Amino acid sequence: MRDYKKLDIWKKAHSFTKLVYREILPVMPPEEKFALTNQLRRSAYSIPMNIVEGCGKNTDKDFTHYLDNALGSALEVEYTCLLIFDLEYISQDKYDLVYQPINEIKAMLISFIKFLRDGK
Repeated sequence: MRDYKKLDIWKKAHSFTKLVYREILPVMPPEEKFALTNQLRRSAYSIPMNIVEGCGKNTDKDFTHYLDNALGSALEVEYTCLLIFDLEYISQDKYDLVYQPINEIKAMLISFIKFLRDGK
């Protein structure tokens, strides 16, 4: 079993989730509360949560499965943020706050998955 708190990818994903909660969710319009806002919230916290859950698995294959899920959630966050920007629910400044870190998280996940699949 791995200690998720020691993983750089988990730290980055956790910080990103807090950023989404602080900067993006509060400015979403009320009519999106049960749609895009909820979707963004769930997909954002799903990234670190899948990493945590995967850390509890015994094999690299099982762990990688959860990292794949985290990557899927990261892509979902990326698209949701693009959509809410295109719908003008958030400003360019708010979009810029999430654009770079979500791409870094995706890259880190892809590298980690590749590392585990290639047998280190």
